[in-house]
Amino acid sequence: MTNSTIKTITIATRNSPLALWQAEYAAKLIEDTFPDIKTKLLPMTTKGDQILDVTLNKIGGKGLFLKELEQAMLTGQADIAVHSMKDVPAHMPDEFTICSIFKRHDASDAFVSNNHNTFDELPQNATVGTSSLRRQSQLLAVRPDLKIVPLRGNVQTRLKKLDDGEYDAIILATAGLERLEYHDRIKQKLDMTTCLSAVGQGVVGVE
Repeated sequence: MTNSTIKTITIATRNSPLALWQAEYAAKLIEDTFPDIKTKLLPMTTKGDQILDVTLNKIGGKGLFLKELEQAMLTGQADIAVHSMKDVPAHMPDEFTICSIFKRHDASDAFVSNNHNTFDELPQNATVGTSSLRRQSQLLAVRPDLKIVPLRGNVQTRLKKLDDGEYDAIILATAGLERLEYHDRIKQKLDMTTCLSAVGQGVVGVE
């Protein structure tokens, strides 16, 4: 086989450590399955990554993580995009579709704290970081005394804010922490009866 017969697929991806992990994971699966295909990544910063001082529902929702990647596909800069499926809106533009999803990782939410081992151990009026309305509503249903404070940014940014003492605990997706080798930061995987996971959480998909 000569190099001229090898097709290259360009993968659009957000430029965060977790998104790059997901894109590299997809790239390896593609190259392992199709020896005549090579891949290259096109890392991009989306509007959802740039605006971190307000919750997503106030600035356009989950679709803000996809628009720049979709534009790259429309202009021919990229052939596909790789996403965490929990960031993909239920309704997509007619030009696009999810053509493949990979085996689901652990779908649970993780309780992360430096001073408390379980969610039940949190003291009265503890500060918990999350910008997810889903997580907020479910946690407050169990513990209405908690103070929920918005928390945006990539995994490393969120962990640093916890380490800086801004929160008593934060809630993150188990899958993201484990994919980035932060297993030791997980104090407890929340039971689904306490915090039901998001649709598509733990799933990597190809658009």
